[in-house]
Amino acid sequence: MIINGIQTSTLDANDRAIHYGDGHFTTLLVKNGQPRLWDYHLMRLQAANQRLFINPLDWAALTQQVSQQASLHSLAVLKVIITRGMGGRGYAPGSDANPTWIISVHDFPGHYPQWQQTGITMGVSTLSLGHQPLLAGLKSLNRLEQVLIKQQAMAMPWDDVLVCDVDGMLVESSAANLFWCRDGQWYTPDLAFCGIEGVMRNRVLSYFYDINQKVTQVRARPDILHDAEAVFVCNSLMELVPVREIDGVSYDITPVLALQEALCAG
Repeated sequence: MIINGIQTSTLDANDRAIHYGDGHFTTLLVKNGQPRLWDYHLMRLQAANQRLFINPLDWAALTQQVSQQASLHSLAVLKVIITRGMGGRGYAPGSDANPTWIISVHDFPGHYPQWQQTGITMGVSTLSLGHQPLLAGLKSLNRLEQVLIKQQAMAMPWDDVLVCDVDGMLVESSAANLFWCRDGQWYTPDLAFCGIEGVMRNRVLSYFYDINQKVTQVRARPDILHDAEAVFVCNSLMELVPVREIDGVSYDITPVLALQEALCAG
């Protein structure tokens, strides 16, 4: 583990990440020694820093360390955490806090290639995401909702679950963003109130824009998927994964496999 550019396994117990989850993170795919979509991840980290009013850090040093750690692995998961650092009184942060940045490397999930090829089955979680527009889209260190959702998903007969907000509107899966095609038109949930604005979600939106394929961001209930022709979930690790069935309704995975080829080859 690298903390502020130094190889160590120790994080100061006074860091606000431990006490309040005061920070954010991103998780990226390392393939053939390269940090995939690093430009997108860096933009995410910088935007989150600004929205959370975390003091600036040396982005060039962080980028150099990410590249160096990635170069040591042919296939891996690389995680970057940024915390506000130490200081302040209670919840109130100190204005002069120096951010802490952490890089760690982990094994790539072995089941993702199979998911990518054959698709997954899904159901709908009974747990809901709360609304907080100030944090909507951010991948903050406060992820207790996702921990509970993932625990529930592991006990279910499906590969993963769809998650709605407290109004019953689709948001995402347990750890990925959601897209579906209906009558030749692509849709994805509106994340104005909650959910994570994933790096791969932004990559997909950019690709659709480049090929003049309109994507509509909507607030919709799960039953809208009954009439969908194709569905997929995505994040920067699994990239694009077709959904072959949701609550007994089957979908064609062929359009998603074609998107995989266009977006994720190499």
